[in-house]
Amino acid sequence: MGRVSEDRETQDRAGGGGGESAPPGAELPEYAERVLDVADLIPPGRVMTYGDVAEWLGDGGPRQVGRVMALYGSAVPWWRVVRADGAMLPGHELRALDHYREEGTPLRGASRAAAGHVPRLDMRQARWDGVTGGTGAIGGGGGTRGPDGGEEAHI
Repeated sequence: MGRVSEDRETQDRAGGGGGESAPPGAELPEYAERVLDVADLIPPGRVMTYGDVAEWLGDGGPRQVGRVMALYGSAVPWWRVVRADGAMLPGHELRALDHYREEGTPLRGASRAAAGHVPRLDMRQARWDGVTGGTGAIGGGGGTRGPDGGEEAHI
């Protein structure tokens, strides 16, 4: 806890944030803190969908997570929280693609029909299940298994 919102210029430079933003220096809502904490946990080269984050938290849904990322996502590796279809965030494709290539995130080639021929994420390989180094689907009930097989704490 204790994260505060960044000013609008910082959000725009970082590639996160939507059309609206919180007042600079404002304390973030508790749910936003939790979403951003999960985004911080996603390892380089891996992604979680908006729905995965909500399920991991056991609270909210994809739209709520998307809203948090739009407002406050510049404070975290925003490119690691993605759409379920693997399409890149409209308007931020090139910045995200730079991050994906730098981190070695698995990508699928773009079809000729794809707008701008921008590749998609290979969700089968890139999706992170919330377990360090793990792959696969998110566990039910909002919890995940830790490296020792025990239930991980929710943020």
